[in-house]
Amino acid sequence: MKYKGIICAMITPFDENQNINPQATCELIDYLIDKGVYGLFILGTNGECHVLTDDEKVEFAKIVINHTNNRVPVFVGTGGNSTREVITLSKRMEEIGASALSIITPYFVTPTQQELILHYKSIADSVNLPIMMYNMPGKTGINIEPDSVRELSKIKNIVGIKDSSGRLDNMKAYIEATEGEDFSVFSGSDSLILDSLKAGGKGAVAATANFLTEIDIAIYENFMNGDLEKAQEAQNSIEELRRILKLGTIPSVIKKTVVLNGINVGTARLPVTEPTGESLEEIKQVVENYREMLNKHS
Repeated sequence: MKYKGIICAMITPFDENQNINPQATCELIDYLIDKGVYGLFILGTNGECHVLTDDEKVEFAKIVINHTNNRVPVFVGTGGNSTREVITLSKRMEEIGASALSIITPYFVTPTQQELILHYKSIADSVNLPIMMYNMPGKTGINIEPDSVRELSKIKNIVGIKDSSGRLDNMKAYIEATEGEDFSVFSGSDSLILDSLKAGGKGAVAATANFLTEIDIAIYENFMNGDLEKAQEAQNSIEELRRILKLGTIPSVIKKTVVLNGINVGTARLPVTEPTGESLEEIKQVVENYREMLNKHS
């Protein structure tokens, strides 16, 4: 399967006791697929993978995979620090029908590039699923270097990378390094969706797509149709949401926008708390402005 387009970095809905909420999860999946997302990317940073147990991850992935029912691909996050544990969790996700895996680099310690290559090769050898690597140096302390990506892209089931470095030059280096391979580079930085497409990227794994689904999709589809002006307009219009995301700890603000948009996905798990006071008022205002804008266009 060729992976492309806007893939939503989906949040994990919780109930009032901060347990997984199957009903809200199914509502959100239907909303995103109805709006036209090209895939779902679960158990990433915005999916709060760092506060879920492996059993909870499998439980959540089962709900998503079953309800999505092959309408779009489901990329499941199984990354971690221990190669052995990543392999164990990846095999469990393969058994329950994941379309592909998303695997962030180890974090907390910083492996060498050779150790990183060994990590990904070992995982790729242990499962049959396609693997999308996930680069997020700001949070993990390590960048997958273009030469490492070049080597890993030659492995049959390593099919792409989500780059959340926020650096266009890094993404361009990945695109150049993997030229001629069956490999997709995705922007993990929502501010760079259009720039990455212009550079030869295949799309984006976007957290803003939980709320501004049709705007993110408009960036991609207008670009593909050759309407750069409309694509740029759509890209510019997500900046206000990106600005307010800084008013809380990930993913508290994006969850609040989805709640205000009508799907009760709950709050983030502790220690992250929901926005209050002036921040909350500002979020409400921005959501209202977006809803008015989208109603005008619909």
